[in-house]
Amino acid sequence: MSKWFSVGFWESVARIILRNRITILSIIFLFTVFLALQWKNMRFTYTEANLLPDHHEINLQYNDFLDKFGEEGNLIVIGIKDSTFFTPKNFSAWTQLMETLKKSKEVELIISVDDLKKLNKNETLETFEFIDFINKSKSNDPDYLIARQKELFEELPFYEHLLINKKTGTIRSAIYLDKKIVNTSIRKDFIEKVLIPEVEKFEKTTNIDLKVSGMPYIRTLNSQNIVDEIGIFIGAALLVTSLIFFFFFRSYRATIISMCIVIVGVMWSFGTLGLLGFEITVLTAIIPPLIIVIGIPNCIFLINKYQQEIKNHGNQAKSLQRVISKVGNATLMTNLTTAAGFATFIITDSELLTEFGIVASINIVLLFILCLLVIPIIYSFMPLPKDKHLKHLNKTYTTSFVNWIEKTVKNNRISIYATSITLLVIGIIGIYQMRISGSLIEDMPKKTGFFKDIVFFEKEFDGIMPLEIMIDTKRKKGVMKLSTLKKMDEIQEVITDIPELSSPMSVVNVVKYSKQAYYNGNPEYYELPTAQEQGFILSYAKNATKNKKENFMKSYVDSTGQYARITTFMKDIGTDKMEKIEEKLWDKINKVFPPEKYTVTLTGKALVFQKGTNYLVNNLVSSLIFAIFLISLFMAYLFRSFKMIIISLLPNLLPLIMTAGLMGYLGVPIKPSTILVFSIAFGISVDDTIHFLAKYRQELKANNWKIRKSVFNALRETGVSMFYTSIVLFFGFSVFMISSFGGTVALGGLISTTLLFAMFSNLILLPALLLSLEKTIANKEEFIEPTIDILVEEDEETELKS
Repeated sequence: MSKWFSVGFWESVARIILRNRITILSIIFLFTVFLALQWKNMRFTYTEANLLPDHHEINLQYNDFLDKFGEEGNLIVIGIKDSTFFTPKNFSAWTQLMETLKKSKEVELIISVDDLKKLNKNETLETFEFIDFINKSKSNDPDYLIARQKELFEELPFYEHLLINKKTGTIRSAIYLDKKIVNTSIRKDFIEKVLIPEVEKFEKTTNIDLKVSGMPYIRTLNSQNIVDEIGIFIGAALLVTSLIFFFFFRSYRATIISMCIVIVGVMWSFGTLGLLGFEITVLTAIIPPLIIVIGIPNCIFLINKYQQEIKNHGNQAKSLQRVISKVGNATLMTNLTTAAGFATFIITDSELLTEFGIVASINIVLLFILCLLVIPIIYSFMPLPKDKHLKHLNKTYTTSFVNWIEKTVKNNRISIYATSITLLVIGIIGIYQMRISGSLIEDMPKKTGFFKDIVFFEKEFDGIMPLEIMIDTKRKKGVMKLSTLKKMDEIQEVITDIPELSSPMSVVNVVKYSKQAYYNGNPEYYELPTAQEQGFILSYAKNATKNKKENFMKSYVDSTGQYARITTFMKDIGTDKMEKIEEKLWDKINKVFPPEKYTVTLTGKALVFQKGTNYLVNNLVSSLIFAIFLISLFMAYLFRSFKMIIISLLPNLLPLIMTAGLMGYLGVPIKPSTILVFSIAFGISVDDTIHFLAKYRQELKANNWKIRKSVFNALRETGVSMFYTSIVLFFGFSVFMISSFGGTVALGGLISTTLLFAMFSNLILLPALLLSLEKTIANKEEFIEPTIDILVEEDEETELKS
């Protein structure tokens, strides 16, 4: 059965393909049309990545928070830092901008200076009422506006850090979108068709630069950047790989055939995304160019083998049959190992990575099938390659390179091992210097205007990424008890003292403002009421919340009065700093809110992303081990030897350690994007090992188990193809370094570096290991492989006929 599968199977496949060429091409065409029709189902993501599993405790807590208070990431802020703001012309333009935005049905609430409400005491009704801070009939009076500016900055501490920065004079407006549309395409349409044009109109009228930020705005522009880069990546990958391919083969025909095949593969990848209903995210967006980069090596191996066969005996039918039957098994194994590298992300239990792993691994296997079918069929309709198409097989530079490799392996094995051990030690030392980063905005394009606006708001208002504390008092209306408010105020004082967090907002601020209003707006009374003041001040506040649209409390207390929230915003900080902040907050929370009386939850998008990064890092080792295990199974099938499995893995683990060490030395942090490097690079780098060892096993049989001769024959036979494919992969993945996303740049650069290390490791260290361990591994009885036997017999037949 084993022998039939390894030999008879591939011979049968070759016959079926070559005898049913038109039928197969028709099926491929129809399948392509079918997947092209699925493009309409492709969806672009409207939320940031959630790296945690749905059932994770942090996600459950976050969803519980959303159930109580609704979507938290619905705030857009518009900032202005200009001394001429409180002049009639500019203030009028600002008012017009805000009025236009208020008319949009997507906007739920706007808190802005032009329509600011001031809390005022109505002694007759024993309630607080909201009065206009700006009398619009007087807004053309410069002196009146200056007076309002002075009052805003000096007498209304409630709005400090919410709308104003007292120290720098910066002003911003808070635009709260309808929570129902925040994670839909309606949000995107509002920002692109309403918000941005109106902001540009204001800037043109006043010649003042506005700063815009907030998670809905950032997500929209960030997602658009992802979409824009898909086309750039595909074009760049096609250009780079086609140029390299043509440089190696010097054949327009081979280049065009290869490009057409990978373009069809790209079409299939888009169709798969639509068919499965997966969103296009920052990860799935790189799958189409990945298909190009990974598909070209398949074309290289198949076309190179076809041309080698033509050069040997000139029989086209026999050459095409051997391309399939002789290279098919090894190429299948290499594609399966590459797919396995991507498939390991499926076990992370993260929806984002699972979808990426599924689509990538499926399309890599589909691409292999496409290459195996189309290349022999297309060449069967074409005339034999001319001598000029075969010249590359004897290129001087490739021959010189292979000769140098052979000489190094033959004469400098001790130096090879010494260098490998040195690099291993250096890599391990570098690993200990690696750090973890879990920032939401670290990988965003830093040259864009919206990223510069993020930096502006971080400087002026201490961040834009929401961090939430939810307090369950375990009884209805428990929030408004003075004892609870005082406990919350203690937590807010701790938050205020943390430089990485903005000044917090909660019902405490509203109650403090109520006391100030009760004492006729005197800012010295902006504080919590005393026990004596509690009764009458809070009764005023309660009356103010009845049947009032302007109810500040509803944003910070749920409808039952049992749950309260404290909202702060976080700067772009690393995971290590966040852990220290968490520790400091929990230390105070546990002292102030006894767990038996209160349940306190620390949540928010910023924290969820931080925890997601930690979760992925913790799963990195397990996913990499799983990749090694899967690939070891493929090796076991191909070589049927435990010793050969170990020898094949060593040259591919060394580059991973070197890359990890390099990340430590260069300060490249472990984060969701760079975590992908190791499994992907390992799955691809093993391809060279498979091709080399497959040929090595053939040579062992042909040369009566003479290790040395077999190693060097295999090196000469596969060295050129390994060199070609490694160069294509190196420059192909380097394409991702043109991205504006830091994570994609790191992914491309690190994978390229790893694959370059892996090429030399497989061409130098692997042969050296085989030569040094020849007495241990050259066991004829242990390694009789039906796949290799038939291939060697074919080689011997070719040699006899030639």
